[in-house]
Amino acid sequence: MNEIREFRIDIPQTDLDDLKSRLDRTRWAPQLPGGGWDRGVPVDYLKELAAYWRDGFDWRAVEARLNAFPQFLTDVDGSEVHFLHVRSANPDALPLLLVHGWPNSVVEFVDVIGHLREFHLVIPSIPGFGFSQAPGDGFDVARTGRVFAALMARLGYGRYGVQGGDLGAYIAPEVAKAAPGHVVGVYVNGGLGFPTEDDDLTAEESAFFARMQEWMSAGVDHHTLLRAAPQTFAYGWHDSPVGLLAWMMQKFQEFTITVDLPEQAIDRDLLLANVTLYWLTGTSGSSSWFMYGNERFRWPEGQKSAPTGVYSGPPGIRRLAERHNDIVHWPEGQPGGHFVAMEVPKVFAADVSTFFGSVGTRS
Repeated sequence: MNEIREFRIDIPQTDLDDLKSRLDRTRWAPQLPGGGWDRGVPVDYLKELAAYWRDGFDWRAVEARLNAFPQFLTDVDGSEVHFLHVRSANPDALPLLLVHGWPNSVVEFVDVIGHLREFHLVIPSIPGFGFSQAPGDGFDVARTGRVFAALMARLGYGRYGVQGGDLGAYIAPEVAKAAPGHVVGVYVNGGLGFPTEDDDLTAEESAFFARMQEWMSAGVDHHTLLRAAPQTFAYGWHDSPVGLLAWMMQKFQEFTITVDLPEQAIDRDLLLANVTLYWLTGTSGSSSWFMYGNERFRWPEGQKSAPTGVYSGPPGIRRLAERHNDIVHWPEGQPGGHFVAMEVPKVFAADVSTFFGSVGTRS
């Protein structure tokens, strides 16, 4: 059960042909009244993107790019975990665990790997995502943290750093809790110090909280949707590639808050690589376990087992984050939106290196 097996992505051509056939047979919904994205993803936009997905996007090129990185499978706590393991040329390099978000995959980090060569990189697919086995009942972020801590121990890493954004911002602190004394630092892409109605806020913070609530209410509340009926929506995502594409682009349009269209922040082929990976692995439903496993939405709190670094301060409030975290790195004004590893990979990698270059030297 402790065996680590080499893995290569090799999608059957019949699966790719089936994808194109389903795209050809799309039954397009008519455009509803309203301008732009007022009613969701515009029909004309999605038709053009679907046509590019069929005729312009090259999955085999993505497959070759991912297969250029060493990949493995291993069973941890009854769950088969897929991961990339890209070693540094420096044998004494600090190992670094990178944890992707939702609705994302290991694709989130393909543009970052080349900028983090001073680390031994371990990049797992979260259980239920991509090529990692879907979790059973009772799976949560704490258990995921324990699984990833066990994975690092199995690889022989007794001292390492952890990064996470979005869903990864919940999981990364749990790795530190599961392996105190082994994790030298936790780095998150925002996600800490978000105010709630129960917090005693200053006037400036209250105004910020109001703006944040307005932004959240303007989009699709995927937490409530997936907590209530993930099985219902999974039928559409699993059967219709355009249904899955529309859902993914809806969420990425909401997450890329600095631009009007997702591909203005993230390369179009990278966006489609992520969507295609979900389609080919059939994980659009199983990847929602984090939402349907919770009674209500909560912001991540973090941990105090190891020092914490944050990519960029806002929208979090540092004094609130410091209630639950030992914050040692909190720069202001960093570029990018929600998925910074995809939007500004070089800047993101430089900040990761700065943080772990500091905490990694501590005894």
